[in-house]
Amino acid sequence: MVLNFEEIKKLLPQRFPFLMLDRIIDYEYEKRIVGIKNVTGNETFFQGHFPEEAIMPGALILEAMAQTSLIYFKLSQNNPKKDSASTPVLFGGIKAKFIMPVVPGDVLKIEMTPVKVISSGGIMEGKASVDGNVVCKAELCFSAGRKQPKPL
Repeated sequence: MVLNFEEIKKLLPQRFPFLMLDRIIDYEYEKRIVGIKNVTGNETFFQGHFPEEAIMPGALILEAMAQTSLIYFKLSQNNPKKDSASTPVLFGGIKAKFIMPVVPGDVLKIEMTPVKVISSGGIMEGKASVDGNVVCKAELCFSAGRKQPKPL
């Protein structure tokens, strides 16, 4: 299964400048999901990280991995809603190791596999790589939350 940018937006609540995926290039139920983030020099975060030597923040690499995992979770549900971006999913923990920097011009490939996924959440593990070189490894824990009531 392949998803383009518009299809990704139907599944994720994040929007510019925090949407960290451009495509899903592979999805296999109970096996894996693979996403792509094209890193350009026009990313807003490069203005401050760092002006003299642009490096993608590690937290945003993890965010791309988390968003890829969230899409896996939503696609793995029995009847995913066509527009399920409003369904909240909360991350409860992350273990990560950063290996190499990501810079403008890189194509970040995110490969995530399920460790355990149930209807209310799960654990995913995976890696982000550039040109076949691993830049980050991580394990992410998440749970499907419920919407908070609106303040009075």
